[in-house]
Amino acid sequence: MADLTEIEALKASLRGARRSASALDGVAARIEALHPPADVGEADLDELQRLTLANAVAAQALRGLVESMLKRRGKITADVESGNAGIDE
Repeated sequence: MADLTEIEALKASLRGARRSASALDGVAARIEALHPPADVGEADLDELQRLTLANAVAAQALRGLVESMLKRRGKITADVESGNAGIDE
């Protein structure tokens, strides 16, 4: 059974991943509204750079936590590079 600390870490990681993903909504709406030959503005590119980095970091933190939980349960048998992400079916 998972301890309280692990569950709290999982909840925090999920919140971070969800917040970082939802933060992309505003800039995504502006980009979806663009029609060629329009171009993406500098401010939107800067915001995308910041938000996509935050999203990647949050997703990687969540992924690492989930993998450690799976390893503890003996569900991961290989590295992520194998085609099934190391998860036994």
